[in-house]
Amino acid sequence: MDDRQLLRYSRHILLNEIGIEGQQRIRTASALVIGVGGLGSPAALYLAAAGVGRLVLADGDAVDLTNLQRQILHTTERIGLPKARSALQTLAAVNPDVELVALEQRVDAAALDALVRTVDVVLDCSDNFATRHAVNRACVRHGRPLVSGAAVRFDGQLAVFDRRRTDSPCYACLFAAGEVEDEPCALLGIFAPVTGVIGTLQAAEALKLIVGEAAGVSLHGRLLLFDALRMTFNTVRVPRDPACAVCSRLAATAAVDA
Repeated sequence: MDDRQLLRYSRHILLNEIGIEGQQRIRTASALVIGVGGLGSPAALYLAAAGVGRLVLADGDAVDLTNLQRQILHTTERIGLPKARSALQTLAAVNPDVELVALEQRVDAAALDALVRTVDVVLDCSDNFATRHAVNRACVRHGRPLVSGAAVRFDGQLAVFDRRRTDSPCYACLFAAGEVEDEPCALLGIFAPVTGVIGTLQAAEALKLIVGEAAGVSLHGRLLLFDALRMTFNTVRVPRDPACAVCSRLAATAAVDA
């Protein structure tokens, strides 16, 4: 890092848990953010501000007036613009040192498979279970840690699935495909700050995963539940499902191939 970067990231460097070595890990890391809406906006903002070296932003939607109540990457003047392009403009102004890649498309399984293998951590900020399960399968296949967030009404959820650990569950261990139906905020509503809380926590967990054990204990193996009406946070354990159709099956296949 040059003198300007040392000054920009000095408040991180002052932290014993991060320091120069940890900040350098952040500077050389890459992250994939799936969805730059309510959750992806604060998550991507903090990752860019923290100096993550390369951010890949994937979103196939365009900015809509109804988004602006909570999707803080976007502005009124950008209504109709692809969200990924709008996000890139905002983040480039926040930190021009970060390499930004904007994918103005809804990524399918094949695209996810290619993208996930090129990054160090994945943040699922999407709003539907089909995408979440596709992201999870790609992360399991390539052994990439996944930071998964969700928000609706006054409730938020956050979990970390780190398949670099042999005891780690995956998203499908918690929510098997087909067991839970989508709850779109377009029908149910969303309290704007909930997305800010969960998206910011996603960034925090991603940065901790990048820095490593010195940065504290990750949310691995736990589900955090946020209730904004009562202003409570609770966590529950999420064990690995030995019969999981995703991580157990892939682990068995890998063992056979070996």
